[in-house]
Amino acid sequence: MSRALAALLLTFLLVTTATAQARADATGLQLSADNTATAATAASAAPLVASEVQGHSIALPAGFHIAVIASGLKAPRFMQFDDAGNLLVADAQAGAILRFVGNNGSPGGPATSLIEGLDAPSNVALHDGYLYVGETSAISRYAYDPQTGVGARQVVVPSLPTGGHSTRTIAFGPDGAMYVSVGSSCNICNESDERRAAVLRFAADGSGYERFASGLRNAVGLTIQPGTGLLWATVNERDNQGNEIPPDLVTIVGQGERFGWPLCQPPTGRPQDPGNDCSDITPPTVAIQAHSAPLGLAFYTGQQFPPDYANDLFVVQHGSWNRQPPAPPKLLHIHFEGDQPVSAMDFATGWQADDGSRWGRPAGITVAPDGSLIVSDDQAGLLYRISYAS
Repeated sequence: MSRALAALLLTFLLVTTATAQARADATGLQLSADNTATAATAASAAPLVASEVQGHSIALPAGFHIAVIASGLKAPRFMQFDDAGNLLVADAQAGAILRFVGNNGSPGGPATSLIEGLDAPSNVALHDGYLYVGETSAISRYAYDPQTGVGARQVVVPSLPTGGHSTRTIAFGPDGAMYVSVGSSCNICNESDERRAAVLRFAADGSGYERFASGLRNAVGLTIQPGTGLLWATVNERDNQGNEIPPDLVTIVGQGERFGWPLCQPPTGRPQDPGNDCSDITPPTVAIQAHSAPLGLAFYTGQQFPPDYANDLFVVQHGSWNRQPPAPPKLLHIHFEGDQPVSAMDFATGWQADDGSRWGRPAGITVAPDGSLIVSDDQAGLLYRISYAS
């Protein structure tokens, strides 16, 4: 890494971050190649302590524990709890939505198959009595009751573009609108379909389409920040640009914003090719390790963890292929003061060996009713529960 690039990634930059109606000046967070911020913020990270899982060592902060709560899944991705405490899991490879019955605030017992025959479902979302499923080619929904199950399939957004990045993530905003992320068809190209590399917005029944934000090469995770109503996304940026550029993104996404892909590189809007106009590119809220492949994200809304974790953000990094050495799979903890990110540190590591081989790859994350974290692993076919006991 060049000295100039290292200096850039080791400083805080003044950027603009979205509010529900407008953007206001705020301090963004830029991380170095190993996910540390400035010396002052990095010093706040506590040493990680090893726990034994599946014959491997996972390191977590002191007081935290990790355990496998489900195994034998194919490729579990994103998850959500229903109002009865049951955990709904999208298994992309199985083409199914699984349900784990709630047990004292966390899932327990074997899974049952709630819906089958789906087109690589990557996530689920509950809204106004319906279970929504993000399939590669469509958004479908089912009338849902935690006790009786699902009704008939309704396709609310048909004929989504296929090929290339395949996840279709759904989040519902405080406005009741449905936000859907659709990744690009390629690494770097000019798309013919405006729905690619974008976050789309619809009414809950699939009507009223608009392109909400663009230039997001592959926005995989979507979530709403508590207290602000802001939409946050994880974004997998372009490959084959070198080990350290461009960073992947964890960012607020506002209406009409352009994040640069394919013409401009984050975080500063550097032109991909000479002559590209990058004057109106939106900088990311947080720029993280290049090629780390951030997927699931969740704000901590539980009560089990220490008070300093309240409303902080956990980000799952799936790990890279386009980097030497590969960026490892891990969980990243982004600490907030008020509604602004101020520091970041590793929270859970250990899925990758020193030689770059991996025994697992975490993918999705959600907060359980008891305040623990549930994490999916789409390589090992596992669900983990991360809990805290002082």
